Amino acid sequence: MTTTPEVARCILDFYGSTIDESSRLSGSADGRLEMVRTQELLRRHLPEAPAKVLDVGGGPGVHAAWLGADGYGVHLVDPVRRHVEQAQVQGCSAELGDARSLSAGDSTYDVVLVMGPLYHLVEAADRRQALAEAFRVVRPGGLVAAAGISQYASLFEHTAFGHLDREPVRESIERILASHVHDGKRGFTEAYFHSPELLGEEVRGAGFGEVVVYGVEGPAWALLKATEQYGGEGVAESSLFASALTAARLAEPYPELLAASSHLLTVGVKPQVEG
Repeated sequence: MTTTPEVARCILDFYGSTIDESSRLSGSADGRLEMVRTQELLRRHLPEAPAKVLDVGGGPGVHAAWLGADGYGVHLVDPVRRHVEQAQVQGCSAELGDARSLSAGDSTYDVVLVMGPLYHLVEAADRRQALAEAFRVVRPGGLVAAAGISQYASLFEHTAFGHLDREPVRESIERILASHVHDGKRGFTEAYFHSPELLGEEVRGAGFGEVVVYGVEGPAWALLKATEQYGGEGVAESSLFASALTAARLAEPYPELLAASSHLLTVGVKPQVEG
């Protein structure tokens, strides 16, 4: 009998009661930028609807909702009960589950999204297992899209907040930059921060081919955060937002700019079975 892996209590508590993930991508200008860019990048690669999509670690169903509206058959899996209930309230098919031990059968989905689990699987073996499960349940020729938090996201974010003159914050950022790991003791829960190269390597290592890594928000997202932090209103509807979105698109062909994004998105394809 297979034992379901345990999710760290600090992660369950953080998403279960500390923050409401359902508003993260609509409640700030940089969140809105992440949403717009994620949609356009996924739509560039997704097969035509009504393909079957498994949204692993799909949270409260923010992506499942628009994918369903686009005509896809979406099923969501998340380890946080609050998220599953929120997803179900908005009409999403959803179940409690863990990215490392999916209930889906082999080769049952056209697309597998891994848009949150790699953020919080600090151990490399756990990330490998999650990607191996994605590989198992997607059909040959099917698509995986896996997201990671950029190694430098906290550096840019806390610069925008004006926090780096505070020694505890600076020391925390130094540890993240050196180790890729946040211990969950300050401001955020336990998390892993990827470099673009490492995220691509992990997806390739799971057996996927045609792997492409994107910087989601581009190099100007922290300007949006700083503007909102220091009193700017209506930033998401401003010319600054439009410029930041354009900057993200312009930066795509330049690998040296990937890590300037807050989030990374890697897309890969499961090879067709030969024979």
